[in-house]
Amino acid sequence: MTIRLLIVDDHPIVRDGLRGIFDQDPGFEVAGEAADGAEAVERALALAPDVVLLDLRMPGVGGVEAIRRLRERAPQVRVLVVTTYDSDADVLPAIEAGATGYLLKDAPREELVRAVRAAHQGQAVLAPTVAQKLIGAVRAPQPQPQPSALLTDRELEILRLVAAGTSNKEAAKRLFISEATVKTHLLHLYGKLGVRDRAAAVAAGYQRGLLT
Repeated sequence: MTIRLLIVDDHPIVRDGLRGIFDQDPGFEVAGEAADGAEAVERALALAPDVVLLDLRMPGVGGVEAIRRLRERAPQVRVLVVTTYDSDADVLPAIEAGATGYLLKDAPREELVRAVRAAHQGQAVLAPTVAQKLIGAVRAPQPQPQPSALLTDRELEILRLVAAGTSNKEAAKRLFISEATVKTHLLHLYGKLGVRDRAAAVAAGYQRGLLT
């Protein structure tokens, strides 16, 4: 079985290097390339690759957001992160977003090829340093902040208005701010609550005791 690949990196030299590795192996087909996360999602939907080799830090839509979008729109596609970065701020969001594996760019060719085959089978593939970080994150005691500490006072105001059925325009008038500012606060509170829309934000607000 030939494994179809999509290579995503904002550096053409890196893409060429990865293509060179897999073009030499008859077990793989490089279906296409992309230079950022938005293009990666578009190309994945058009080309239906089996595995996406994805960098994390790219201009525009980054790797983590691309993983989220792929999970929503093409859940059958496996995503193998291939990046230079292995900090907690990079590793944990990528895995939480749905990456099948996480390798560093200094991985040997043979390791990369094995990782792609494993990712194609749905197996988790992690660089040793990445695995250690995940183990540390699981074992670390998780602080329990007060629910009200999650949001700023203004974000809490806007959440309460949303819960009352207030539109962005009406909220802007009541708070004497622009509608664009309301939207910005909404995006921030969505991120803090781990939701994607108004209804989910209200539900999370009640669950966390932010709304009564």
